[in-house]
Amino acid sequence: MTESEDRTHPQRRANAAAVLDRAWDAEAFTASDVIAATGLTRSTVIALCDELVDRGWLAELPNARAAGGEYRKGRPARRYELRADAGVVLGVDAGQHCITATAADLRGRELARAHHEVDPDGTDPAARLAVADATIAAALGRAGALPEAVLCIAVGVPAPTDLDGASPVGQRRFWARMNPGYAAHFRGRGWRTEVENDANLAALAEGALGAGAGASSYIALVSGERFGAGYVVDGHLVRGRSGAAGELRLLTLVDGVGSTHGIGNLLRRWALEVRAAGTADPASAIMTAPAEALGAELVLAAAAAGDPAALDLAERMAERLARICAVLGGLLDVERIVLAGAVAASLDPVLKRAAERLDELTHPPGPELVASTLGGGVVSLGAVARALEVVRSDALDLEPLRP
Repeated sequence: MTESEDRTHPQRRANAAAVLDRAWDAEAFTASDVIAATGLTRSTVIALCDELVDRGWLAELPNARAAGGEYRKGRPARRYELRADAGVVLGVDAGQHCITATAADLRGRELARAHHEVDPDGTDPAARLAVADATIAAALGRAGALPEAVLCIAVGVPAPTDLDGASPVGQRRFWARMNPGYAAHFRGRGWRTEVENDANLAALAEGALGAGAGASSYIALVSGERFGAGYVVDGHLVRGRSGAAGELRLLTLVDGVGSTHGIGNLLRRWALEVRAAGTADPASAIMTAPAEALGAELVLAAAAAGDPAALDLAERMAERLARICAVLGGLLDVERIVLAGAVAASLDPVLKRAAERLDELTHPPGPELVASTLGGGVVSLGAVARALEVVRSDALDLEPLRP
């Protein structure tokens, strides 16, 4: 059997994957650690570790004695670790208004990030792809990484996606504009590519790093200009037949909601309406702030400070949010609903009242309402997490950078 045939032999491949899994799960490990975890023989483990070192996935560390450990007798164990610098992954939040790219190492540590605005109403797919390319190039440049170092790219889009990363046209071609062929574009570079709905990636980030951790069933509810949801039920991301499980057009049918407009969109609009009507106290922040600054964060900060006009808007939003959460939580019987996105950090004036109202609208126990702590980068974080999942599952078919 040749070396290449030996590598592709099903049992040897499975054994190599088991060794590499141990590397992903530990900062450093010995052959004995792998033997205990897998039941493989010492000779098999040592041979596979040597092979994975040769291929560039593992690095051999100084043995415990050389590193300062103490041995009373016997030969010190050989120690290994995953080479975090064997490649990079890219997580891209390709939103309607801006594109953010994050480069990370194989431990998920952020190396660099870049951000570019994009025409939210542009209809030229080449223009949106060009902005994405420029943003990714900037992130890789800041990370000191070449394009050939990319082992996987994951892109989040405000549209449903199928398993190949394609999106349907959508109303007024919105989905097609938001996903102008990212999958084919990046696969054409030879990169492993995943294109996923942005709210689904937010849900992955919340489960791995944020407020979804520890819950087997939760919803990440992303709210900026529009509401979108990522569902994790019994530990599994729910995508639906065509990837559209998190699209929330059903909200147009919900009494007291009537649209998919998000918290950022509505608080800005409602504040401008109050300002135009002149119904707030002249000293209210809604009346005194520059019109271009009159957004959700300002309204929520004013509500937290006790501004009556802002408190009225927060109460109005709480009622709307409670109805949305009652519908979604009631359908899926989830433990927790996580409000994600840039506005989440300011939501305290809304969430407390929304939670009280939710208890009135649902049979107890209703889902817990919590604000994400991951900020506006939640989709990028989820994209990085997804890209790392792909690299881990496909590692034996990828070529890492050599040391």
